[in-house]
Amino acid sequence: MDDVVYLAAAIRNSGNGLALLHGWYPYPERKGAEDDHEPPERFRRLTRDLYVAAGDVGFWQGSIRNGDDPHRAGMVAAIEAREALTVDILYGDHEGGQRAIGRFALTPWDDGNWLFAPVRYWNIDLPDPR
Repeated sequence: MDDVVYLAAAIRNSGNGLALLHGWYPYPERKGAEDDHEPPERFRRLTRDLYVAAGDVGFWQGSIRNGDDPHRAGMVAAIEAREALTVDILYGDHEGGQRAIGRFALTPWDDGNWLFAPVRYWNIDLPDPR
């Protein structure tokens, strides 16, 4: 049987409104803040709606189940070798606007756990504040 990749992490909504998670994009390597994101239409759609209330903590989850998935082998290899990964998460408000992408690094720790930490955020529907 092919390996299935299951990923999950706690996330905080530091915004003022409800956040609706739309999709995600996996990278089987470390991507930095200087590396651009994929276009939103290339993101994997979540199989269920995940909402995070304003100022609250929720979760994100994603999986790669298909053995023919072009990202599966790289993700499995990086996880088994305990190498850093990157996940971009596409989210917006509950009305489908104000979309943004958050980049998160997954870094292995010596105790067997992984650190899930933000790297960069991009506005998709609004001007970049930088």
